[in-house]
Parts: sequence; structure tokens; C-alpha cells
Amino acid sequence: MRIGVFGAGNMADALATQWARAGHEVMIGARVPARAEALASRIGVRAGTLREAARFGEAVLLAVMYPGVHDVLAEVGPLEGRVLIDCTNTFANPDFAVKSPNGAKGIAAAVPGAHVVKAFNLCHESVWRRTPPEFDGRPLGVPLCGDDRGALKVVEGLVRDLGCEPLRGGGLDRAGQLEATAAFVVGLYVAGDDPATMLPPLEFAIGEPRPADSAG
Repeated sequence: MRIGVFGAGNMADALATQWARAGHEVMIGARVPARAEALASRIGVRAGTLREAARFGEAVLLAVMYPGVHDVLAEVGPLEGRVLIDCTNTFANPDFAVKSPNGAKGIAAAVPGAHVVKAFNLCHESVWRRTPPEFDGRPLGVPLCGDDRGALKVVEGLVRDLGCEPLRGGGLDRAGQLEATAAFVVGLYVAGDDPATMLPPLEFAIGEPRPADSAG
């Protein structure tokens, strides 16, 4: 698959590197051409402008800081029919307050011809560099939110290319919940607390398991 990448920062680096290793064709596009060229050269992929990366990719990763998202989308122009993977978050230190109630919906409104899928926004870039991102013998789950089945299938494949498992997060209307979850979880991490401890195992999630009926 051809994948365009908007951005040349850490998230772009981590995910593009993994997808290139998996055999995908990747083009890095950035507002500063030298940054795109430096990253592309280091990981062995193509470099171009933002608009060139948009035209190149069947799927496109949006990996820029949220304040610059809409400027980038305005610069690349129409993304008709493309899968746009949104890994951005709208919160920032020190308060971790969500700056937009549903950033992904706003992104979808800005590129009405694209199929937006929210993904890869819960973890630090270093997690996506792991090969594979596996902890305690379990592959990392990656929640996805999107409305187009075909686009979701594409992103599910890209998740599995990293050695992770896609999780069904629902439609794009639920992406705001995923973005708020990221803000809350990162706040706990920064405080030195482990968010994983607040969730019981799946078998306990809807009540204590009952012993099997032994009546004959």
C-alpha cells in the first residue's frame, strides 16, 4: 500500500518506520522540506511536499501537532477517497484539558471527501517503535473510531502490521471519547500512576463470574 505521511516528528518517524519495514511504500511530507528529506533518508522512504504526500498515499497519516492541523489540511487540498488516519490529540501540558470536544469530527468536516479513522493516539511514540508493541505476552490493543468500513479495514491491517490488535471503538462520533481518554490516561502517567490498574480483567468487567451450575 502507498502511505503518505503529514509531518516529520516523532509519531511520523515511529509509524512510518514500522510500515516501511512491513513492505509499504511511504512518502514523508512536511511544511519544512529539509525535515521531510532528513526523516525519509534515515528510514529509507520517499520525501515530498505535503501536497505530494497527499497525492501519493492511498492512506495518509496525519501526524502533526494539533494547533497546526487545519493549516496543514488547507495546504494539502482535497483528499477525496483517501483514508486519513488521525493520531493527533488536542490536549497539552500542564492541565491535560481537551481543547476540542471532538477533534476528529472537526478534521472530517475539513476534508469531507476523506474517510477519517481515529487511531494511534493513546501511546507515546516510543511504544510504536517496539517490535512488536507487546507487554506481558499480550499484543497492544489499538482502538479505532471511524464510519467507513473499508477505511477501518485498511487501518486494521496497518495496526496488525505493527504486531498490535485493532479494537472496535465505534463510529467517528465516539472519537471524542477516545481523545478524552488519552488526556485522562496521560495525566495519570505524568502523575506517576498506572492507568492499567483501574481496569479489571475482561472476565470481571460486567460482574463476578458465576460458578457453573452443578445440578444434574
